[in-house]
Amino acid sequence: MKKRYDIAIVGGGVTGLTAAALLAKSSQSESMRISLVDAAERPKYVQGSDVELRVSAIASGSADILDSVGAWNHVVTTRACPYEHMRVWDEADEADGPSTLKFDADEFGIPQLGFIVENLLLQDALLKVLDRTDVTLRFASPIAGIERDGERYRLDLEDRRKLEADLVIAADGARSFVRGAAGIEVDEWPYAQTAFVTHLVPGLPHGGTARQRFLADGPLGMLPLADGRISVVWSTPPEIADKALAATAEELGDMLTEASDRVYGTLEATGPRGAFPLCARHARHYVLPRLALIGDAAHAVHPLAGQGANLGLQDAHTLSEVIEEAITNGEHPGDRPVLRRYERARKGANATMLHFMTGLNRLFGSDSPLLGELRRAGMRLFNVSGPVRERAVRVALGAGRQ
Repeated sequence: MKKRYDIAIVGGGVTGLTAAALLAKSSQSESMRISLVDAAERPKYVQGSDVELRVSAIASGSADILDSVGAWNHVVTTRACPYEHMRVWDEADEADGPSTLKFDADEFGIPQLGFIVENLLLQDALLKVLDRTDVTLRFASPIAGIERDGERYRLDLEDRRKLEADLVIAADGARSFVRGAAGIEVDEWPYAQTAFVTHLVPGLPHGGTARQRFLADGPLGMLPLADGRISVVWSTPPEIADKALAATAEELGDMLTEASDRVYGTLEATGPRGAFPLCARHARHYVLPRLALIGDAAHAVHPLAGQGANLGLQDAHTLSEVIEEAITNGEHPGDRPVLRRYERARKGANATMLHFMTGLNRLFGSDSPLLGELRRAGMRLFNVSGPVRERAVRVALGAGRQ
């Protein structure tokens, strides 16, 4: 009789749910008993409700991963906003000046550069897939403790239930409980910035364009939404974020109209608001025997390029392939040599993106006139760099997939 492996996924966010769906849909699904546990209540998406505050920029490669498990159609037929254009510029320049980085889907022969999607809708689509599988979902189930018990892990839940696993996949976020319990250390690089997030009604149509303006205090990302509004992610000093949180609707609209250089005309604040401190994190190890970290549990990057969700989805995809191949070849999917294949495939790529985002944020935050001129010259050069430019865009579209 073929051995079956108990696999426990901790974390019911987009990354954890994707990992569960990929494993459940793999050719070796019958060799796995998959459980997913999360401390929060089961996410619930209400059709026709207001656009949720937290959205993600989903690259084409990430959409392919979601489509492979049957989740993507529900997303695009419910509420997703494709964007065909992207503009990136320095506050010292004009929004459509010669130094502005310009990307258009038709330049690369594709329908769109990506999609802006609510995180809650992504979870809803994945849960609909998982409800049609044998995956056991345990929401509202906080973990009280986790420990290695011989060749397996034992998860003690707060409701006194226990869960044993041949492999634990930690997808429980930047402050991962599993990572801490396993004693995996993390390197951190605080940004001294807070991400302020809200939705606004633009005075001018967004035209399916994602924009990013680099200000001296931090970048302002402006993402198109399906209902005609824009979502902003303003990485700014904590005191400015606090001011934005406390501002009246009129004051906030004025603040962001000025910060956006009026590229959308006058902005009207209408949606909910939120703020969270920014800090880059990278786990020193992604794997131990019988344990693997994915998504924000392994790495957290600056949101300026919108790559966080995409990196997590690629982690889930790579790990699921490694597990499937191992079982096919008669290997234990939790053995460290097996899991190291995943770590080697993802750790370097994630570190490169993390440090690139950190360096970019620092470069554009410098008030040095010389660096400012070098920035603009570099952006002008990148616009005409041919193969280099195309390669960079292809990597971004595929979230690093080769």
